[in-house]
Amino acid sequence: MDEHSTAAESMNPKHQALIDRLSTRRSATTTSSDTARPVADFLSSFASSKLSIEQSLSESRSRADLDHIATSISSLDQFLAHNSYLLPSYELRSCLKSISDLRSSFDSASSSLLPRKKFSFRNKPQKKEEEPNYVPEISVEPSAIDKISSLSVRDGPGFRNEKDTTLVKDFRQCDVGQGEFTLSDLENCRVYLKGTVRALFFYRIRNCQVFTGPVLGSVLIEDVSDSLFVLASHQIRIHHAKATDFFLRVRSRPIIEDSNRVRFAPYRLTYEGIEDELKESGLGEETGNWANVDDFKWLRAVQSPNWSLIPEEEWLEIADVSQCK
Repeated sequence: MDEHSTAAESMNPKHQALIDRLSTRRSATTTSSDTARPVADFLSSFASSKLSIEQSLSESRSRADLDHIATSISSLDQFLAHNSYLLPSYELRSCLKSISDLRSSFDSASSSLLPRKKFSFRNKPQKKEEEPNYVPEISVEPSAIDKISSLSVRDGPGFRNEKDTTLVKDFRQCDVGQGEFTLSDLENCRVYLKGTVRALFFYRIRNCQVFTGPVLGSVLIEDVSDSLFVLASHQIRIHHAKATDFFLRVRSRPIIEDSNRVRFAPYRLTYEGIEDELKESGLGEETGNWANVDDFKWLRAVQSPNWSLIPEEEWLEIADVSQCK
């Protein structure tokens, strides 16, 4: 995966015809009346949380404040990930921009506190009556900033801290079904997830191959490299990925941020019962959106150099994981 062609090179007439053909079979979208209320409720909650974080940023005075704010921004980002498949494209981009602005404001607030460590009052002691205005030395450790630059790993069911192994989970045979599942800090692993789950979270994945059944909501991917993902979901967001291939079935356009040398192709997975699960999850029809990637950090009119389509001759054989246990 070290040498990838650009999307423009991959979009030859054969590929374009394939995408057009797949797009014509797109399932009917829900009516605006079906989604208007959930979208309005989400936007109201999002705006309220954003306002609260902005207020906290303006009042931040200590490392404890920064830790709390970092956690709040991370939670708001995950709240957006859970609900982004409901949002119209404009609203989704607006919310993503708000998260990005909050991160920038957090960085500014952190920077304004850090220099105070260098101040010394030894030659000019503060008077007692001035003590209420005295700002103590603040040692802001990387942990606070790390929480903002990389989403904090969620608690709950998942695979964590594994290396050189095969991991299998069948959500149809456990309590996790319809819930959330997290994969974090995996290296050189093969992962098979069968059945339906509500949301998937991936953090710090290195040189792994991941095959998953349908996801009812969103997939959030953070800090992955030299890996392969086969995913089906309503919304997929990819942050800090490099040299990784994604084989997707997705209702909305995939979103990448701060990523490079990532490639995309259609979903390539089967096992007994998967077609029924895809239909029940609203993913029964191929939309062709695997090829319609939005690079949130590339705003120019020309094609982003950070992603490309995988040539058809390099597509995976459809993986049958029915026997994986």
